[in-house]
Amino acid sequence: MKKTKILFILFISVTTMLQAQTPLVTEIESSADEVWQQIRKMDNIDELSSFVSKVQWKGPKGIGGERVCTSADGKGYFKEKVTGFDDKTRTYSYQVIEGVPAKNMNNSIKVVDLGYNKSMIVWTSSYEFMENPNMTKEQFDKFITSARVEMVENIIKLVK
Repeated sequence: MKKTKILFILFISVTTMLQAQTPLVTEIESSADEVWQQIRKMDNIDELSSFVSKVQWKGPKGIGGERVCTSADGKGYFKEKVTGFDDKTRTYSYQVIEGVPAKNMNNSIKVVDLGYNKSMIVWTSSYEFMENPNMTKEQFDKFITSARVEMVENIIKLVK
């Protein structure tokens, strides 16, 4: 009985550490193929986000490849590793492995075909925020949300 209680408490504490943001879901008046063609490029984040000034690749542009994104002011960076990529399901997943105050940061972008030249982007993020003197959890959440919204808005501009 004691082992069961300890495991249950451990499970509860581990699952509450991971923070999942509300998925960003956006309908677009463009075909899923048109939207996917912009997302699948993977190396144009500096054109989609005002937070990124430069993108460099290490390894393949696909699963296992790493993308290093330099901040707009040139003083910082973050590194992402592609963990999933599927043209058939129009899904792209990546993990941020360096440069942000979070652990286990997993992201997934999926383009859903709604028919009649309409589609939907579903972007999910989950992570464990790491306390630090430079940024609060609320500030980090706001930053991640605004970065995702800005990139989706810029993708929409490209496909219209």
